[in-house]
Amino acid sequence: MIDKIVYSFPVQLLLNHIRKNHALLFSWVILFFIVTNSFGRLLGIPYLFLDPEYLGSTNFWSFFITGISIGVFIMAFHTTSYIIDAERFSFLAGLTRPFTKYCINNSIIPLIFVFTYVTNIFRFQYFAENKDILTILFLLSGFSTGMIFIIGLTFTYFWSTNKDVFKILASNVDKRLKKVKATRAQIMSKYLFEPKNPIRVDNYINLSLRLKFRRRKVTKNILHKYDKDVLLKVFDQNHLNSVILQAFIIVLILVLGVFRDFGFFQIPAAASSVLFLTILIMIAGAITYWFRGWTIFSIIVFIVVLNVVVKAEILERSYQAYGLEYGSDKANYTLQALKESNTPERIDTDITNTHKILNNWRCKFPANSKPPMVLICSSGGGLRSALWTTTAIQKADSITGGKLMDHTMLMTGASGGLLGLSYFRELTLRKKNGEQVSIYDDRHLYNIASDHLNPIIFTLLVNDLFIPFPQFFRYEGKKYLKDRGYAFEQQLNRNTNFILDKPLSAYKLPEQQSRIPMLIMSPTIINDGRKLFISPQGIAYMNTADINSQRFNLDRIKGIEFSQFFHGQGGDNLRFLSALRMSATFPYITPNITLPSEPVMEIMDSGISDNFGIADAIRFLFVFKDWIHENTGGVILLSLRDSDKNSPITESRGFSLFQKFFTPIRSLYVNWDNIQDFNNDNLVEFAQSWFGGPLRKIELQYVNQPMTYRPQTKNTHSDQPISQEEYTTQRASLSWRLTSKEKKHIMKSIESNDNQIALQQIKKLLNY
Repeated sequence: MIDKIVYSFPVQLLLNHIRKNHALLFSWVILFFIVTNSFGRLLGIPYLFLDPEYLGSTNFWSFFITGISIGVFIMAFHTTSYIIDAERFSFLAGLTRPFTKYCINNSIIPLIFVFTYVTNIFRFQYFAENKDILTILFLLSGFSTGMIFIIGLTFTYFWSTNKDVFKILASNVDKRLKKVKATRAQIMSKYLFEPKNPIRVDNYINLSLRLKFRRRKVTKNILHKYDKDVLLKVFDQNHLNSVILQAFIIVLILVLGVFRDFGFFQIPAAASSVLFLTILIMIAGAITYWFRGWTIFSIIVFIVVLNVVVKAEILERSYQAYGLEYGSDKANYTLQALKESNTPERIDTDITNTHKILNNWRCKFPANSKPPMVLICSSGGGLRSALWTTTAIQKADSITGGKLMDHTMLMTGASGGLLGLSYFRELTLRKKNGEQVSIYDDRHLYNIASDHLNPIIFTLLVNDLFIPFPQFFRYEGKKYLKDRGYAFEQQLNRNTNFILDKPLSAYKLPEQQSRIPMLIMSPTIINDGRKLFISPQGIAYMNTADINSQRFNLDRIKGIEFSQFFHGQGGDNLRFLSALRMSATFPYITPNITLPSEPVMEIMDSGISDNFGIADAIRFLFVFKDWIHENTGGVILLSLRDSDKNSPITESRGFSLFQKFFTPIRSLYVNWDNIQDFNNDNLVEFAQSWFGGPLRKIELQYVNQPMTYRPQTKNTHSDQPISQEEYTTQRASLSWRLTSKEKKHIMKSIESNDNQIALQQIKKLLNY
């Protein structure tokens, strides 16, 4: 019985994959890890597979297209492994429809994956998206229909083009039957041969899905070359068809890349990911088939050549900030140039101009009062932080009757936090301009929390990582290449109803008039770790170590003021969305922007240097401490955090050898926020010693704790007790994609006891 199982065709194919086809297995492992939420959760990648979007929503067609891509991947797996290994199972050539039978017996891995995928889709849609069972089954029917459709279509094509050995040798057999007294089966058996190192197969599953035992005959006659060539012709036909399938997929991705700006062609990112992975496994199969024993050597040679090409910058690709001039005139990026751009006269001028803004801020309040000044700092954290920031500032401003924004002088932060601050600030400006804008409407929360990840991943796969088909667009008369940076900005633009699509300079006058708070973005320069301070105002005083030093040119310059440094490249014309993108560069997702300087300046996320914006706010307070002390009743440092400051300590035990090897790196990454927290707390403590007036720090935190609440489909105003319809959820992931449950959890977190106490403190302080 054991032999029947071990030497069955499905088991032998599985063992053969484990022994030889590691590239194919690795592709399946990646997909298994993604759909089980074990890989890429930090970036939100599993959500692309478990909740695919098409034309802005998750529906039957989004799952249908995803099902098609999975079906294509399964057929590519079959054809690739058939090319590599079918000749080792020569008995196939003697069967009718050999390729179909090969696929049936090669389906252990695909069947396990499809079952796992469907199960996880059901769980995700039910528990994370709160969909009812009938809706989930409808979505799964779309997935199943798409997968079955493409698999059936592929088999139909193979059946119509492939011929088995009986058809190819029919004429030869008929001729021999006329000359000798032998049956068709006896003559046909002479054409069958075994390879030198045959793989034992005692049974296989036939087209009726029944177990079929084969008679293992090995002819002792040496076949002439013609006979073997005829047999191999059966396999060659399938090889040709697999090449046609691969060419079709490549053309499909090229077409999607060319028309990626049209919504109809923007297939779910999960589908484009699977298609891209399909090409990779087919290429891996082709390399294995062509080079055989030289496969590893050929891969090493390819990597070495690719490394040389990249080093020579032949395939170098830059990602630009829109609005800047990337011509021959580059900004001189040297230490001497930094000193020349930070002269005492320049710093004094910027301080004087900011004093005017401070005076305009003071004029909003009665002359005989001492209004508290608010500095708002928001942490980075993708869409999680963007939604939390918007939720927190919306709630805080509403309970104070709009006083929060009136009292706020400065906004700082990183990544998603800056997106939320910028969005609410723009809404406030439009309301003050007389537009009919309800700045506390919940729809603004859902706007800022809308998916960014799908179009970014789609563009990455069909254009940036594949054969790029260059497409351009114009902004302010300048020509730029469309890439995933462009996709990010366009998606953010659509999600926010295009209200942030303006140049940086558009905010210069409103900030000067103190109609809205100043906003300083400070992404990190990869070249040397300095900050790039982006603001429509002159803020050179943020750059130097000590503004009171008469010898500051000898001090280390810690930052660069963007507008002044890139004045010759049109710094004031920088697209505000590009400035936000510079501050929200997410590793491997949104690319690092390069700026027109010599040498080239590369920009990374603000969170590298300060993920909470505290350091920039304290720096601003230090520069203007005398004015603020004299003209205000103190400072409220409002910190909007998307992480729990006092998270529980975890026990570091039970690590594997592999985990222990990466512990030093992992510890630094996991505790980076804690390290910055300790430094920021020290800055605030020191500030309380040198600032003459009251300095209060208030934190609104999205805490890592379960929340219980009713689904939206229920009557939330009911006084009935909550029972099984309540559900709990854990902390939202840090990504550019949030589930419905995560969005609700983030918005609900403002109602926690600690946050309610903090809100009452804000209300009390602003009602001075």
